[in-house]
Amino acid sequence: MKRSHINYAVDKAHAIAETFRVCLPDFAYFTVDAWRQQDQTLWREVRDLQLGWDITDFGHGDFAQTGLTLLTLRNGLMGSADYPKPYAEKMLQIQQDQQTPWHFHRHKMEDIVNRGGGDLCMQLAWVTPDDEYDARRVVEVSVDGQRRTVNAGETLVLKPGQGVCLPPRLYHRFWAEKAFVLGWEISMVNDDQHDNHFLESGGRFPVIEEDEPVKWLLCSEYIRL
Repeated sequence: MKRSHINYAVDKAHAIAETFRVCLPDFAYFTVDAWRQQDQTLWREVRDLQLGWDITDFGHGDFAQTGLTLLTLRNGLMGSADYPKPYAEKMLQIQQDQQTPWHFHRHKMEDIVNRGGGDLCMQLAWVTPDDEYDARRVVEVSVDGQRRTVNAGETLVLKPGQGVCLPPRLYHRFWAEKAFVLGWEISMVNDDQHDNHFLESGGRFPVIEEDEPVKWLLCSEYIRL
């Protein structure tokens, strides 16, 4: 993924948040130069827990088709006395027809919410003991407290304001239809380094081509500071 695409995606994410009247924390506006001017000890939690921007093409090399813009707002670290929060929160920005590929989390339970825009479409399937896709087993989930039953791979449509609770070891993929979708994730502690399993080859983080200077650091790049 080109650095120019990452820089543009964060610029666009700021504009979209403003359009939806979503106020973001200070660190969401720190350019790389602004980061370097900060007292790093005051922002240790942001760096240690990788709060901040997360732009990914999931290793597919086509962000417009397969990709996601995320901002991790808060997180914890299991077993840590310094960061005992048992929950995490993320803003998701999903472009029209842009998909997040099939994956599941081994430990994390999460709610995915459509905060506004178009339809958030999602497909679900249980995981087999060998981490494959179970095409036979029916899936039952909670949509805003209402039990919903869908067949494996059947499309569940979340209208603006609706959200679904996804338990661990449930494959899911999602995309936006009709318009851009502002999504939200409320979950147990998030560990993108170890808790994701993708059905197809790719990866959680992009390989970056440095075609222009860094403007916005991704949360996985704080080591540059």
